[in-house]
Parts: sequence; structure tokens; C-alpha cells
Amino acid sequence: MKKRTLGQSDILITPILIGTWQAGKRMWVGIEDAETIKAIRAAFDAGITTVDTAEIYGEGHSEKIVAQALSDVRDQVVYASKVFANHLKYDQVIEACERSLKNLNTDYIDLYQIHWPSGFMNSEIVPIAETMKALNHLKEQGKIRAIGVSNFSRSQLEEAAQYGRIESLQPPYSLFWRKVEKDAMPYCIEQNISILAYSPLAQGLLTGKFGHDHQFSEGDHRSKNKLFADKEHYQRVQNALDQLRPIAEGYHCTLGQLAIAWLIAQPQTNAIIGFRNTEQAQQNTLATQIPLSPEDLAEIDKIGKTVTDYLDDSPVMWNF
Repeated sequence: MKKRTLGQSDILITPILIGTWQAGKRMWVGIEDAETIKAIRAAFDAGITTVDTAEIYGEGHSEKIVAQALSDVRDQVVYASKVFANHLKYDQVIEACERSLKNLNTDYIDLYQIHWPSGFMNSEIVPIAETMKALNHLKEQGKIRAIGVSNFSRSQLEEAAQYGRIESLQPPYSLFWRKVEKDAMPYCIEQNISILAYSPLAQGLLTGKFGHDHQFSEGDHRSKNKLFADKEHYQRVQNALDQLRPIAEGYHCTLGQLAIAWLIAQPQTNAIIGFRNTEQAQQNTLATQIPLSPEDLAEIDKIGKTVTDYLDDSPVMWNF
């Protein structure tokens, strides 16, 4: 799999990253550690060498699962982890990084990201200068190689960049959720900041596996996703999927593969995908081999807007 440069760093990442929110188990149902480890390893075997995790995913459980899956090939993989919004004071950042290093069984984290801006979920407001000072110190020590942010707006990204080099932005971004295109993407292109898109399949919607009357199990956070929760909007989603199916058939690929191929063809953009099993890992990797024509890219773009044009202005995907 052809690799890309992370921002202006010397780190090479794959256009698809292994996502591990589900590996933490919290807010998910039906997740088994053994299957997750197999899926992560299958993704690595298929050529995906970049993995994204976070301290908040299962309170470190996800990071430990990553370590179990990939420690023996640590020199061949890129680890990205995140510090949560309640740990953004100087000492808290240092302590959180040390915990993540231990959980991941590694001496360094390639990309260390601020998961949410200060104040998220009523967390304490911490000046970005203080958080960046800690991150720069960790970078100087060699404990992290690059700094990134997640869920930041353009203005928040610009402010953080005043205190150190930011190599990546991790926003929710998919064919059905495109707010970053009007906000931070132009700045990322201008500053050569990589976009690491999470929820690239709109939490499974773009696979086409959820029918018109789908009901999520109790405890599944996707029931709070705005794309699922509003019945009228959910119908627009189903109509868009019906329009995408003939295009996917023309490329002999699945809807999910088509959606990923479209996404990683966007400027600066890479896709973080969570895998529940080895089959998902192997199938989604094939998206990197789909040569979408300019005409089809434009048509897919147009279909996606029949969904996104009706969303409100909030950048948050969930009604938690």
C-alpha cells in the first residue's frame, strides 16, 4: 500500500488507518478482545501500518489491545493516540502520555493528539498554550514524534498552531458528514496538515447494512448519531445509498469500499476505519485499489450533498 507523509513530518502513514474506538468496548456492544486483535493483525497483514487509539477508549483498554496485536512489529507500525479533554493541564498531559506509553508497551508514540478542545463535556478550561507546552516538551524528549489535534475548528487549529507545529487534524468526515470541508480543510491544505477522517463510513451507514427500520441494541451509542436518529433524515440517507449502488456495481466493489475510495481521494485526507473482524479488515483495505474517475468522483460528491445539505450547523455528530 502506497504511503503518505503525515503533514510536514518524516512519518509515513497509510491512507487507511486502523481505528480502535470499538476495541475499548465502552459504548459498543458485541466486541470481543480476541476478535479485535485478529482484526487489527489482519489489517496489518493487508498493508495498513498506521493505528489510531486514545486513552479514553475503554480507559486504556484499547491501547492495551493494540499492544497485544502489534508489539512484535512495533518497528513497522505508526501509533497515534490521544489525550482527553479532562487531562489538558501541563502535568496531566505528561502523566497521560506516560500511561499511554505503558499501555501501548512502547518508548514513543508517533502521533499524539488532543482528543477534544478544552471545555468539552464540561471539562476545565485550560489555555491551549499550556497544553502545547507539554506536548512540545514530550516531543523534545522523544516520547512523541508529532503533535495533532482532533475535533478542532479552524479557529482552534490556528490558535494551537501559534504554539507549535500541528501535523494533523482528526475530524468526523464522510460522504454523509462534510462540515470540515467548509471549515478547517482549506487551512489544512494551505498549511500541509494531514486530515485523518474518523467515522468515514458514517458509523456503518455507508456500508448499506442498516435497513429502513433498523433498531440499535441498548447501549449502542450509534442510536444517538444524528444521521440515524431523525427519521426524515434517515430516509434521505437510504435514498442516497440507492443512488450509490449502481456506481459501486460498476467498480465491482461494495458501498463501503466506494465511500472510502471517494474519501481518500479528497485533499490531504486519510480514513480511520474500525474493524470488528478479519473480513472487514481485508475488505475495506481494497478501497485503496479503486481508481474512481473524475466523473464518478463528482457524481458521488453530488449524491452525498443530498444528505449533508439538510444537516444543522453543529459540528458534533451525536446528541449525547
